[in-house]
Amino acid sequence: MRLYVHSTDRDGVSAWPSSAQSDAEHLPLDLTRPLDELSLTVTDAAPRGAVVFAHSAAAVPVALAAARLSPRALVLVEPALYDIARGHPAIEAHIGEISRAKSVAEAGDLFGYWSIVRPLMFGGAADRSRWESERPGAERFATRRPPWGFGVDAAMLRGIATLVVTGGWNAEYDAIADVLQREGARRLTLPGHGHRPQDHPEFAAAVEAFLAGE
Repeated sequence: MRLYVHSTDRDGVSAWPSSAQSDAEHLPLDLTRPLDELSLTVTDAAPRGAVVFAHSAAAVPVALAAARLSPRALVLVEPALYDIARGHPAIEAHIGEISRAKSVAEAGDLFGYWSIVRPLMFGGAADRSRWESERPGAERFATRRPPWGFGVDAAMLRGIATLVVTGGWNAEYDAIADVLQREGARRLTLPGHGHRPQDHPEFAAAVEAFLAGE
């Protein structure tokens, strides 16, 4: 079985375009809930020996559940495992900026919040001409819990075959991938698709090669 974990902001097919296998199951998570609580949802959904895929903040509950899952392998795409790279300048700068953005949103300035968050998380500046179409996404994103402070430790994944995939565009995700690689993960960079390297045409083949031990 392959379990694809993602945010409820997308359906399974758009979240994971390569997940067409007959043994694929999708697990959408409400990332406005505490991420440590969601680890129990992941545990309940994944049978032993599954290949578990997770993107961005969805990797936090997967990492917290890893010891209980006994997965065949993990495929972590731009995992937001900020706890494992605390102290890195890019990580600390990001946490500071998101904290500032949260304060702006709480003061009632959602566009000001988006002006900080959009270039940090999605690439490209916030633009008033796109604001009406982007406002719903900004509202949803502002309700999410930041993916740090949950005690995630890279050692939680030690001994589990892990592929970490990044898009090569963001220093924080590169720092997180560096730590995972030092712990034994295989690292892959698929540029050109920003925060969603799973949209890269070579993603599926790279995963198959990893699972085949190539």
